[in-house]
Amino acid sequence: MKNELSRYNEIGISTPLIDLMEEASGLRDQEKFLITYSKKVFIPLTMLCRDVCHYCTFAKVPRKLSSPFLRPDQVLKIAKTGEKHYCKEALFTLGEKPELRYKAAREDLKYLGYDTTLDYLHAMAKMVLDETGLLPHLNPGTMSMDEIKRLKEVSLSMGIMLESASKRLCQKGGPHYGSPDKDPELRLQTIQNLGELNVPVTTGILIGIGETREERLESLLAIKQLHEKYEHIQEIIIQNFIPKPDTKMKNVKAPEPEELLWTLSMARIIFGPTMNIQCPPNLNKGLLSEIIDSGINDWGGVSPVTD
Repeated sequence: MKNELSRYNEIGISTPLIDLMEEASGLRDQEKFLITYSKKVFIPLTMLCRDVCHYCTFAKVPRKLSSPFLRPDQVLKIAKTGEKHYCKEALFTLGEKPELRYKAAREDLKYLGYDTTLDYLHAMAKMVLDETGLLPHLNPGTMSMDEIKRLKEVSLSMGIMLESASKRLCQKGGPHYGSPDKDPELRLQTIQNLGELNVPVTTGILIGIGETREERLESLLAIKQLHEKYEHIQEIIIQNFIPKPDTKMKNVKAPEPEELLWTLSMARIIFGPTMNIQCPPNLNKGLLSEIIDSGINDWGGVSPVTD
């Protein structure tokens, strides 16, 4: 992979952005003739998480939640509302293993009749699959082979963002310090496990959190290496960091638009014409035309009923 990294790094350094974008969009146009999106509902099963990513606005502490986990009737209500609005997919979002950090999570799971968050996720995904026409897509985070085997029974596909292959970002002062599940080796192992079990996967990287351009390429190539072996990755997401209030990185500057366009273009060049490459439109409302010109072919999940 070192030779490949050097080659793509040289391309990224020596080629003007406008030329990278032209090459990327040209590759995309060889195979992808439409810019797509997925109509879905988002089901935040729990917003508790044992990790403390310094940029995250999804995770909450127990005192800021009315309940650690959504109740089955709440899950079903969201799903059925989505079904009425012609959604096709139920995307379950959740923090990673909150029962390992919070007593409130352990007690609530016990009250609900489950030992772990993933046990409860399995039950709720099965309920949605059985009682609606929606197809569950699960984002549980890092998982063992046995955990994946069980969740595979009740889902169409799964997702786990690599975010970055850089272990440097897990060191003290980095955005993933104190977040054991953001160890890139663990996340890559989960992506590999999913491949060994033939589970379709959405993954990707987060840019602007302190990584270098070379580290972005290294992350994309690590994903590519697994996809070449298992052919299980259905989509690559390139998401740009946006500083938000009440986070440790609230004063960190967002990456320049050129950084996003460069990374999108390089992702298309690395993965070629057939891979689905996505960028969240809600984070980049003033940049949509340029993003399309950088080789994407998908906007990701769009919901008519949930944020």
